[in-house]
Amino acid sequence: MGRRLVLFPVPFQGHINPMIQLANLLHSKGFTIIIIHTKFNSPDQSKYPDFTFHIIPDGLAEEHDDEASTSDITLFLKQLNFNCFVPFRECLANLLSNVENEDPISCLITDTNWYFTQDIADGFKLPRIAFRTCSICCFLAYQLLPLFREKGYLQKQDSQLEVRLTEFPPLKVKDIPFMKSRDHRVVDKFIRQMIEKTKAASGLIFNSSKELEENELIKIGQHICIPTFVLGPLHKYFPASSSSLLKQDRTAISWLDKQAPKSVIFVSFGSIAEMDEAQLSEVAWGIANSKQPFLWVIRPGLLQNSQELVRLPNGFLEAEDGRGYIVKWAPQQEVLAHPAVGAFWTHSGWNSTLESICEGVPMICSPFFGDQMVNSRFVNDVWKIGVQLEKGLARGEIEMVIRRLMSEKEGEEIRATAMSLKEKINSSLEEHGGSSNQSLESFIDYIVSL
Repeated sequence: MGRRLVLFPVPFQGHINPMIQLANLLHSKGFTIIIIHTKFNSPDQSKYPDFTFHIIPDGLAEEHDDEASTSDITLFLKQLNFNCFVPFRECLANLLSNVENEDPISCLITDTNWYFTQDIADGFKLPRIAFRTCSICCFLAYQLLPLFREKGYLQKQDSQLEVRLTEFPPLKVKDIPFMKSRDHRVVDKFIRQMIEKTKAASGLIFNSSKELEENELIKIGQHICIPTFVLGPLHKYFPASSSSLLKQDRTAISWLDKQAPKSVIFVSFGSIAEMDEAQLSEVAWGIANSKQPFLWVIRPGLLQNSQELVRLPNGFLEAEDGRGYIVKWAPQQEVLAHPAVGAFWTHSGWNSTLESICEGVPMICSPFFGDQMVNSRFVNDVWKIGVQLEKGLARGEIEMVIRRLMSEKEGEEIRATAMSLKEKINSSLEEHGGSSNQSLESFIDYIVSL
C-alpha cells in the first residue's frame, strides 16, 4: 500500500486527540502519515517518530487584539481559517511537488472546521476527506440552525427553554448548540461555510459508532450525498495521553488505587470550558456537601479571565475532610477505566462522553456550549446513562444528583444501562462483524481507490 496521507487537525485538545488517533490507526494499516499543524498548540513531535510534521505560521503571534483569543471560539476559528489559507496552500503545494522517491499523496484529511481547505484541495485536484470530531447528532443540529433561527428558537427566552423541538427530538430549545461568540452573524456564517464545504468533500468521517447513533446516521445520509464512514470510538484503538497539551498528574491514579470500588466521583470540565467564581463556589460546595470521595481536575484557565491557581472557597477543605484529591490535569482515559470511579461529572464534550461510555461510567452532565448540550441531552434522554444538572450549577442540585447517582437505586439502574451500552460499543470494534471495523475496512478501500 504505502501511500501518503496528509492530515490537518484543528489546534484544540478535543480535535487534536481524535485526529492523532486516526493517524495512528491509518499508519497501522500501512499508510505514511504527514501532519500539517499550526504553530499554535503544536503537539510534541518527538512523541510521534513515525509521522512527518510540517508546522505552518498561523498569524496569531502578530495578532494583538482579542480576535486571537479563545474566549470567542468562533471568531478565533474564523481568524485561523483566514490566516492559514496561504501558508497551508504553500505547504501542500511543496508536498505535492516533492514526488521524487515518494509515493503519491492519496488524499487530504482535515477537520470540518477547516472549511477553507476544500477550495485548496479542489485547486490541486486532491480529494479531501472531512473529519468531524463531534457527534453525528450534533452535526444534524447544526444543519438545522437556520430553521431554528427562523422559528425564533435561538432567542432562548425563558418561557421556551424547556420546549421540545418537534424538528429534532429529543432536544429542547435550551439544547440548541451554539458556538462561543459575541456576534451570532459570525456563528451563522461559520457554520454555513463549514457545512457547505463538508458536503463538497469526497467523504466524511465521524468519530462515533453505529450502535450509538444508528438513527442519526440514517438521517445524515438523507442530507449529505458523499461516502460517510463511522470509525469510532477512535480512542479505543490508541490512547489520547500522548497527545495531551497539558501535563498529566499521574498521582491521581495512585490516589485512586487507595479508594473503594465505584466510590469516587471524577470531576473534569475539559480543556476549554470556563466558569466564574460564583459557579466555582457552587461546584465546590455541592461536592463537599455530598460527602462523596472525589477526584477534581482544576486546570489553569478554568476560572474566567485567570490563568492563576484557583483559590477554593473558605472552609471548603475543612468541609471535604480529606475525602477528595485535586489535580491540574489527569490521564482521563485511565481514570475512567479505574475500578474506584463510580461516576463522571463532565462538561459533555464528545471525547469525554465517548470515553465514559466505553468504560460504562454513568455521567453527571454540565454542558457549557457547542455540541455539549446536544451530547448531554442524548446521555440523559436517549441512552439513559446519566443525569443532567437542569438548573445549571446550584449546590443543592449538585449534592442531590451526586447522591442519586452514587448511592441510590436510580444510580444502580443507570450504571447497569451504561455497562450494557459499553458492551455494545465494544462489539462494534471487533474484527469480525463489528460495524466500526467494517466501516474502517471500507474507508481504507475507498482511500486506495481514489
